[in-house]
Amino acid sequence: MNKERTKSRKAYTWKQYSHKGYSAFASLGRLVKIGVLSVATLSTVTPIQADTERMTSKETDGDTRTLDEIQISGSLAPLTQLQSARIVSVVSRDDIQAAGVQSTNDLLKLASGVDVRQRGGFGIQTDISIDGGTFDQITLLLNGVNISSPQTGHLSADLPVSLQDIERIEILSGADSRVYGGSSFGGCINIVTRQDTLRTVSAGAEGGMYGTFQADGRIAITYGKVSNRLSGGGGRSDGGTTNDDWRKGQLYYQGDFTHKDFDLRWQFGMSKKAYGANTFYSAAYPDQFERNERYLLSVSAETKGKFRFLPTLYWNRLYDNFELVRRDRFGENFHMSDIYGLRLNGHFSWVAGKTAIGAEVRNEGILSTNLGKPLTTSEYVLVRGENGILYDHKDNRTNISFSLEHNVLLSHWTLSAGLIANMNTSIDYSFRLYPGIDLAYRPKTNWKLYASYSKGFRLPTFTDLYYKSPTLNGNTDLRPEVNHSMQIGTRYTRQGIQGTLRLFYNRGHNMIDWVMYTPTDTYHSTSFELDNMGAQAETKLNFKQLCKKDIFIHSLSVGYTYIHQHRRDNQIIFKSNYALEYLRHKFVASLNHKIYSKLNATWSIRWQERMGNYSPYTTLDLKLQWTDKHYEIFAKGTNITNKRYYDLGCVRQPGIWVLAGARFNCSF
Repeated sequence: MNKERTKSRKAYTWKQYSHKGYSAFASLGRLVKIGVLSVATLSTVTPIQADTERMTSKETDGDTRTLDEIQISGSLAPLTQLQSARIVSVVSRDDIQAAGVQSTNDLLKLASGVDVRQRGGFGIQTDISIDGGTFDQITLLLNGVNISSPQTGHLSADLPVSLQDIERIEILSGADSRVYGGSSFGGCINIVTRQDTLRTVSAGAEGGMYGTFQADGRIAITYGKVSNRLSGGGGRSDGGTTNDDWRKGQLYYQGDFTHKDFDLRWQFGMSKKAYGANTFYSAAYPDQFERNERYLLSVSAETKGKFRFLPTLYWNRLYDNFELVRRDRFGENFHMSDIYGLRLNGHFSWVAGKTAIGAEVRNEGILSTNLGKPLTTSEYVLVRGENGILYDHKDNRTNISFSLEHNVLLSHWTLSAGLIANMNTSIDYSFRLYPGIDLAYRPKTNWKLYASYSKGFRLPTFTDLYYKSPTLNGNTDLRPEVNHSMQIGTRYTRQGIQGTLRLFYNRGHNMIDWVMYTPTDTYHSTSFELDNMGAQAETKLNFKQLCKKDIFIHSLSVGYTYIHQHRRDNQIIFKSNYALEYLRHKFVASLNHKIYSKLNATWSIRWQERMGNYSPYTTLDLKLQWTDKHYEIFAKGTNITNKRYYDLGCVRQPGIWVLAGARFNCSF
């Protein structure tokens, strides 16, 4: 008889890993309970991996199945981290709780390969990019549903969820259009919300400097096979710099239904923001102001059986009101964009591996006082809530795509190959192919070597094409961006140690940017040939697991990314607003340690150097947290050395910002 050995250490029960069209171990058709390696802190976002010891799950029929790792996203067909030829970095729930940050966008600042350019505190408006790209070149997903804005990537990160709603954040570097479509040009970020199945309620509040206060609450209730989760919150602040005040609120509801033949999931979210936009788009107008409003709705399902069918239907609406001069109609514009989509995926396993197929129809439309083609007088539409202001411009485009992928799975090798055939009505009615291939070799359980190539594309946003103002001029002649993304790397993992090394090269065609050709010029939307290349190294040490006991230092993580750009044309540019102002160096580190009893501290340091006449700078964050079973009390300070710095144009970033608060939770 085989005897199972156990160790007394903390473990997590993973009820559901992916909120996309598949769940953890869906291919087994069984309920599986596994232990995973706990991630206590974040500074470099490292791949989440299962314990390197062999794990087993007992079935009711007495069968014992060996499971090496949990499944991850990054391919059309669900693969485990061990099988996958790609590495998906994950910010876990423990990372989120330990980090001393104010928002989801602040959290991503601590990922070494991610560039976050904020125009104020608390992520009120944030540009997020990966591997030297721009904010328009990534796909942002909420539970696997694309919520990227076709108007502008400036609005994509307006989320209807708070940090307390998030279970994890998945980060995929490099082009992945064959999986996520056109906007996944330089990478993808998937935000996965918590999947509470018990009856729980929680609430929290925090406040501090500059008249800042925010609060939130969430409740989870399950009745039979139906689970419901509702959350909401809001806040306000006078802001840490000039014209930097803000007000915001959000509401989010998610539910799911489980049947023996299928699973059904749905979500609804809304968010509202109003904020001072100090010198956001031009230093000539420091008193700018903006209001954003977002609504999203999606329904998805997954059948059970040998062939898994995964349909998803979604809708996303965004309102945007921008004032070039606050409380003045000069330079003001209004936009309303609607996105409708239907995505049909399916996958099955057979003797030759795992095969997946997919199709998607996505319609993107906008009504605007500025963006789009002029309407006739009879076609004007009244702007909601405004007296006498009319939408007099409009544009619409439909994207149709078909995907195919096959994965060959061997004991030491994984080969994943696929392509997407895409057609967009704004270009022509021809399908273009964008392939990708990934290869991984595992010489031993602890090591994985991988290489990948993907071809990605991105359509110009409506802002790129049409925006006109005293300081900006769009360009209707822009063509889609194309990216040839190549990566090689290695990963090492054992209990208590994780490390990755990655080299990447992105060869870009028709790369879109807003530039000035002379010192007295306005910004023009244009394109050029641009390559991004670099290296990324990350490591994490979990001393509690290495020493097999609770010691003073819990964990230490370090990450560094270096990026270099090369332009392949002779176009003279005086100043770039985005694409050429990339991070040359970024270093992040985090230390989590015990102070006394249930009081812990997390220190996070970030040093970065940006190209484009920016000075290098270092920030230091600290979070003190007393955690008990049903409550936690915390104090956190961002930029506690009070470093004054610039990360985007003339927008001066806030100095030290200290908050304190408490959270409570219970089951009923």
